[in-house]
Amino acid sequence: MDMQQNNQDIQEIDNPADIEYNKPSKSRFLFLLGFFGFFIFAWAGCYNLWEHKFQKNDDVKVPDNTLYEPKYK
Repeated sequence: MDMQQNNQDIQEIDNPADIEYNKPSKSRFLFLLGFFGFFIFAWAGCYNLWEHKFQKNDDVKVPDNTLYEPKYK
């Protein structure tokens, strides 16, 4: 009788929706979490590089004495 009571208690505790007791569901969840976490991290890095890209500015005044062949007065 005591053994049946223990088995009933275990069956009541086990929940198939619980991620700790359902190994395929747990591994799928952790895989998707890692995959989308990496994807979002990479996408955010690319977006940040795109937002802070180098923009050429041809209107910069360069002093004559700092050119490759400097011109002195």
